[in-house]
Amino acid sequence: MSHSLSPRLHNAAFAALGLDYVYVPLPVRVADVGAAVKGLAALGLRGANVTIPHKGAVVPFLDELSDDARLAEAVNTIVVEGECLHGYNTDVEGVRGALAAVAGDALRGEPALVLGGGGAARAAALALSRLGCPLTVVNRTPAKAERLAALITAGVPGARCAWLPLSALTERDVTRQRVVVNATSLGMTGEGKVPALLADNVTAGQVVFDAVYATAPTDFLVAAQARGATVIDGLTMLLGQAAEAFSLWTGVPAPLEVMRDAVQR
Repeated sequence: MSHSLSPRLHNAAFAALGLDYVYVPLPVRVADVGAAVKGLAALGLRGANVTIPHKGAVVPFLDELSDDARLAEAVNTIVVEGECLHGYNTDVEGVRGALAAVAGDALRGEPALVLGGGGAARAAALALSRLGCPLTVVNRTPAKAERLAALITAGVPGARCAWLPLSALTERDVTRQRVVVNATSLGMTGEGKVPALLADNVTAGQVVFDAVYATAPTDFLVAAQARGATVIDGLTMLLGQAAEAFSLWTGVPAPLEVMRDAVQR
């Protein structure tokens, strides 16, 4: 929670539009997730964002889920309507918009690899599978990779999604991809590095997307760019998902340039 740039960008957007809202970080222990979610309506809040590691844990405590949240089994945005708690996954739109901004429709049908098995990985896998990309999901824990592959195959008509444990990943598995996504927290301060097998084998012509956001490019993106890849940073995804969440809470379009300026200052 301490790493989040969301308070900065949302509060700047509220101020720019003269809206009587305020966005504050509220750390929640794993054991208290249910109580925290149920307390949103009681406290008169309009909604909330959900960050790692709670995106899946909040699902049982919500009254309704959007299609994306249901398919991903992960929620990053909650909207309170009276006593009803609605769960959304705006990360999917954040990924889709980020990919479209750099490649338009050129990635349709191209092979893609997603490292991760949590909420960000599920959002990335959904966005890519809807582009018709044959997917390979990689995770250190085989069961998580297998679970995500099964979710995508069952939830997206015509999707092709294989999975691999990280221990089985090869150089060829990396170089044959058009899109490579780090959808883990690896690369975030204090969270370790993206595996060298991935970072050292990206090539020119690939699109490399790192969901980790920071004020400077991650080591993974610096290495990928040096190898000639087109890179997308986590800030692009952050802004896309935040803009959709903003509109869900307020009912008005987000002032995207204001939000971008706020996080780049």
